[in-house]
Amino acid sequence: MELRGTCALVTGGAHRVGRAIALGLAEAGCDLVLHYGSAAAAAAATAAAAAALGVRVATMQADLADPEAPERVLAAAGGPAPVRILVNSAAVFPDDDLEGITSEGWDRTLAVNLRAPVLLTRAFAAALPADLEGAVVNVTDWRTARPYREHFSYTVAKGGLDTFTLAAAEALAPRIRVNAVALGAILPPPGKGSEYLKALAQQIPAGRPGGTDPVVAAVLFLLRNPFITGEILRVDGGAHLR
Repeated sequence: MELRGTCALVTGGAHRVGRAIALGLAEAGCDLVLHYGSAAAAAAATAAAAAALGVRVATMQADLADPEAPERVLAAAGGPAPVRILVNSAAVFPDDDLEGITSEGWDRTLAVNLRAPVLLTRAFAAALPADLEGAVVNVTDWRTARPYREHFSYTVAKGGLDTFTLAAAEALAPRIRVNAVALGAILPPPGKGSEYLKALAQQIPAGRPGGTDPVVAAVLFLLRNPFITGEILRVDGGAHLR
């Protein structure tokens, strides 16, 4: 897919990995629709940084825990240039376990991390003009193969996103390709510092944290390669080997 001049919708695009992906797409020439949940100031800063790269940028607020939000986001994102790229990056990362999860926490985590990407992808596919091809990239976690104990609902939801990636790649072929990036030690979790991440990275073959540049490179690779669909690309410094 040629990225320059293509419109991309990035959920959770205000900060962290979502911001890096959004700016990487802008640098590649994509016009952007930046979704954010509550971080209005961060979204405005990211939008300004992207616009400085010479692309058109719009921001959009929505709580993806609302089951009607995905349809509204896609409807508002259309505009004169149809969205041809969807990056499902928005997520919540609660610190819970099987014994301690609540119904409310469980429902919100699955709503944001799984239901929203599913409904956004469905709306994206319905809105994409019949004469255009599109691409979806989901942001997941390599730990779905070796689950956390302390982030139970998050891990289950991301595992569902893995399966959805494969199912949607089959369901939407050949016009829309669906892939995912499964991340490892990229950025410190919220509330943790760089030392936490450095200690964690010493346990993996790469011996260092990844930072966001490898994530952006992986997303751009999946978008540009027209013969890859249904792929979950690990960006984890080899953590899955241990």
